[in-house]
Amino acid sequence: MEKMLYFECRSGISGDMTVAALLDLGADREVLKRALDSLPVKGFRYEITRVKKAGLDACDFSVILDAEHENHDHDMAFLHGHEHAHGGCGGEQGGHEHVHGGYVEEHGDPEHKHGGQGHGHKQDEIRTAAACVHGGYSANAWEHVRDSFDHGEEGHDHRGHEHDRGHHGYSTHVHPHEHRSLSDILEIIQKAEMTAGAKVLAEKIFRILGSAEAKAHGVPMEEVHFHEVGAVDSIVDIVAAAVCADNLGITRAVIPVLCEGTGTVRCQHGILPVPVPAVSNIVQENGLVLEITGVAGELVTPTGAAIAAALKTDEQLPKTFRIHKIGLGAGKRTYERPSFLRVMVIEETGQEGEADRIYKLETDIDDCTGEMLGCTLDRLMKAGAREAHYTPVFMKKNRPAYELQVICTREQIEKMEEIIFEETTSIGIRRVPMDRTILERSEEERATPWGMVRVKVCTRNGHVWCYPEYDSVLALSQERGCSFREMYRLIERHLD
Repeated sequence: MEKMLYFECRSGISGDMTVAALLDLGADREVLKRALDSLPVKGFRYEITRVKKAGLDACDFSVILDAEHENHDHDMAFLHGHEHAHGGCGGEQGGHEHVHGGYVEEHGDPEHKHGGQGHGHKQDEIRTAAACVHGGYSANAWEHVRDSFDHGEEGHDHRGHEHDRGHHGYSTHVHPHEHRSLSDILEIIQKAEMTAGAKVLAEKIFRILGSAEAKAHGVPMEEVHFHEVGAVDSIVDIVAAAVCADNLGITRAVIPVLCEGTGTVRCQHGILPVPVPAVSNIVQENGLVLEITGVAGELVTPTGAAIAAALKTDEQLPKTFRIHKIGLGAGKRTYERPSFLRVMVIEETGQEGEADRIYKLETDIDDCTGEMLGCTLDRLMKAGAREAHYTPVFMKKNRPAYELQVICTREQIEKMEEIIFEETTSIGIRRVPMDRTILERSEEERATPWGMVRVKVCTRNGHVWCYPEYDSVLALSQERGCSFREMYRLIERHLD
């Protein structure tokens, strides 16, 4: 059976969490190093470390920018509303935090006196800030402020740190955003030392993000200036995720659901609800499944959602499977549930008669010629439909018509619908998910007194059924000069 990646996004998903989880699964760190070292961008380094999440050992991937290339405003008071900031970066801790220029102080009680001033902190009031494309801040511009600057976490293991790329100190004031167009980013990707597959995946992720931003702001994708995803740390996260996923060499990914939090995120132009517009658009445009939890905060970042959309091939887990490897990718913030992404390498066990998810597409047609209908059916079957057929029906005003039904997988839906709209006069298609029970089956060649014949062999609970294939029976009947019916019965008796 084919191996696949299972993304368990119970605590959401972000770019750095994905990279860390894939590294924990065994993605080659030297391959990643070569790719990131070759990027034609400057001013960053990264760390791969081990941290503790709810007592569990997890991999952590962090991108650190130097003072000249920090692309986000590190104003933690603005980022977290009423939290007290001192020019540093927040971390994931219990209780609440004050940030002091690069390290984190933990405080267990809710009212901490600091320098004669009290600061009340409520975890559910923490908000993230972001800037809008074209002259503002968007709700996803702060992804790496909250995801990439925590190095004071309890349990953070500095033994065996992997560091790359130097930096020259940190700044506590605002630096200008780097604005890049989609073509700028694609050029950066093409110049990097990556496989063709990794480049295609990285480009796909950026295009998904670009489409979501363009829709949110009502502009063409090429007019979107990527304030946030065009910044250095976001480019590194997305390229790293693409390189690691490609390096693992597993092309199927099961992502049943993305768990998202609740509340709002704060923007210079107002308050936005969670999920933020970019995440909502990615989910809607790519058919992802979203579950809103009671957790206060943003669990799914735009980069994380785009990576999920780019990688996902299935949303239904196999009924039974084996787990070959497990990777834990650490998040950077504290929520009501442990902040990590778990990714597993699984393999379906292929139980007899197991349930299988398929989709039935239906449309009623009363004004197509027989030639059009025949052509449509032919194209659907050649495109890989599991089954396609017409049923006579009566429509409104007692008009005789045909109901077209197509059985296909989720991945085939878009192609099947495209064929139906191109070849028929249909103006709408119904889509019904269905579970089916299938027998274990295989195709074999069997020797008979009349020649070799291909048969389909099906099994269930120790019972075996053999069915001669049409083409083989037809060829033998013509060769022997007998009817198809007679030859089929002869072969059937022989196989029994």
